[in-house]
Amino acid sequence: MKDGSRSMIKPELSSGSATQLGARHDGEGVNFAVFSEHATRMELCLFSADGRTERSRIALPEKTGPVWHGHVKGLPVGTLYGYRAHGSYAPEQGHRFNANKLLMDPYTCELHGAWSNNSAILGYDSRSSGMDLAFDTRDSAPFVPKSVVSDPDLLRHVERSFSPARDRDLIYEAHVKGLTRLDPRVSEGLRGTYDGIASEAVISHLQSIGVRAIELLPVHAFVDEGFLIERGQKNFWGYNSIGFFAPEPRYFGPEGIIGFRRMVEKFHAAGIEVILDVVYNHTAEGDHRGPTLCYRGLDNASYYRLIAGQPRYYVNDTGCGNTLNVSHPYVLRMVMDSLRFWVECMGVDGFRFDLATTLGREDHGFDSNGGFFDAVRQDPVLATVRLIAEPWDIGPGGYQLGGFPHEFSEWNDRFRDTVRRYWRGDPHSAQELGARLLGSADKFDRSGRRAGSSVNFVSSHDGFTLADVTRYNHRHNEANNERNQDGHHSNYSDNCGVEGETDDPAIVARRARRRRNILATLFLSQGTPMLLGGDEISNSQGGNNNAYCQDNEIGWINWDKADPDLLDFVRELSAFRRAHRAVRQTRFLHGAARPWDGYPDVEWTDFNAEPLQWRDPGLSNLCLTLRCSAEAPDFEPEADVVFVAFNRDETSAEIVLPDAPERMHWVRVIDTAQSKPGAYCEISSDRIIAAGASVMALVLKPDEPGK
Repeated sequence: MKDGSRSMIKPELSSGSATQLGARHDGEGVNFAVFSEHATRMELCLFSADGRTERSRIALPEKTGPVWHGHVKGLPVGTLYGYRAHGSYAPEQGHRFNANKLLMDPYTCELHGAWSNNSAILGYDSRSSGMDLAFDTRDSAPFVPKSVVSDPDLLRHVERSFSPARDRDLIYEAHVKGLTRLDPRVSEGLRGTYDGIASEAVISHLQSIGVRAIELLPVHAFVDEGFLIERGQKNFWGYNSIGFFAPEPRYFGPEGIIGFRRMVEKFHAAGIEVILDVVYNHTAEGDHRGPTLCYRGLDNASYYRLIAGQPRYYVNDTGCGNTLNVSHPYVLRMVMDSLRFWVECMGVDGFRFDLATTLGREDHGFDSNGGFFDAVRQDPVLATVRLIAEPWDIGPGGYQLGGFPHEFSEWNDRFRDTVRRYWRGDPHSAQELGARLLGSADKFDRSGRRAGSSVNFVSSHDGFTLADVTRYNHRHNEANNERNQDGHHSNYSDNCGVEGETDDPAIVARRARRRRNILATLFLSQGTPMLLGGDEISNSQGGNNNAYCQDNEIGWINWDKADPDLLDFVRELSAFRRAHRAVRQTRFLHGAARPWDGYPDVEWTDFNAEPLQWRDPGLSNLCLTLRCSAEAPDFEPEADVVFVAFNRDETSAEIVLPDAPERMHWVRVIDTAQSKPGAYCEISSDRIIAAGASVMALVLKPDEPGK
């Protein structure tokens, strides 16, 4: 039978198994199994090798519980397919079945072809005045990619022997394409790919700044929104997932999908974890006006949370049009199977959950002991990997910083905002900074959580880059074509006197020191530091604080304009953090006396070595002395002591140092007043001068014999 023929072939069919969802090749053929509780009939559609011709349409013969299944003998690996689900098209009852729409297999690991912004992918006739109530009869198959029967080797479990040292963490948030697209050190053919991000040049750079984990923006297969395509733009960030098992093809390099697995292996060989930013809170199908691509057509009422009493419409706790219903056992199963696939078959080491509050929502609201959290925590595979929550969504009670189970660490936006406000000079921000420097114990010190629960960051993909925090007072998102009304309103930024670029040497120097101050605050704080890719070289997005649709020079890191002095400073900060346990402790510090020597584990003082007056409304400068936690067990105490001084004033000041123990003296190791590394200085007195607008870190060193 020729591929171009419209005639249907008649494969040998048997009942198959409902045990494993998806398409599984067993050597003799393929077992297909797909969940749909409310469908009345499920058809498997087989396509020609080029995906253009539907060659067979087979009704799956069995339904076990809510799973439709069947085995087709003789089908090879690489077979292209999709589903057509029959049932009621009754949006006002929550059902949107339309067998004219070809549906992606939720469990497919590979896609053939691309999504097209054709109105035929809508389940309703958009030309009708009835909008989503008007049934559409057009076939969407020519405009959607086909699911692929994967080689069983892709589903095999990889060896997981990598053991990261998480007590010395530095997470690096990066975009697969954005990190390398303009990097001249990466081969042209590999830039913007999984292969390129794991190239020797990139790995060497990450190692040089002490990165222990790379957190990748979404790599699940995603869809460009129709309104972006109409504007000639793309979804750059990828927070519009459609396939939770399929790596996004636009990042494929020479090795295709296997290149993703090779990427993970190369990072592991370099001692770097791979964390995926995952979006299980919503899908690319949007609200009731969105396309029918997969879940909506398979079983809308099961896959999504619908508004009680108005099931035509979707609960929108995500701000993206719909909310995935992870309270449903089969939707939860899909998410769990997806997570395990990326760990067991692709080798990744953890996940950052976008809008994670949504995943913890039950009928009564957010529940830290909800079904999703229970499932993850008891799972023998997932309980061993890193779990990071973005602890908010836009639904009722959506801000849940500190409210997640102890197995999760959390993005701490309070750290970001406080550090920016402090260095901008905002009133009362010094008091708030005190809590953030010690791992935000006010938020996380409960239920046996560790100080690393706070993922500290000063910038991320969403918002200003660090360079732009010091260059712009206002967002400049004109290129997004949304009349500059999108993006964050509260950036807590400071342009240091001029909006945007300037040649004024005084302003340039002030901005550079501000960046060093902010980075020093990040690296000298308890918790888990996260660095936005490009911040180490002062990358700018021209004031765009919402570059989600900027798959161009705005969103890509510009390596040709790298600031080598800032890069060296970041290397110095990272090396200091790795060398000194006092600034990266696992336990919280509360100033308690240590039982073995009587010293408090943290002391707050002013520049005269007097106890800090926290109630002083004009408080702007502070010092802290960090020692090993008083809660540390007998076998763990260390002698490491670090003294940190924050001088926010523009003028220099004399600081009285804590008394050094006998036969010890203080050594200055970090000083942000230095534009280049070289702050090391042995202190022979009990005082030191802190330059205006600077941070210093000192450590104790034994006297040389005879002195």
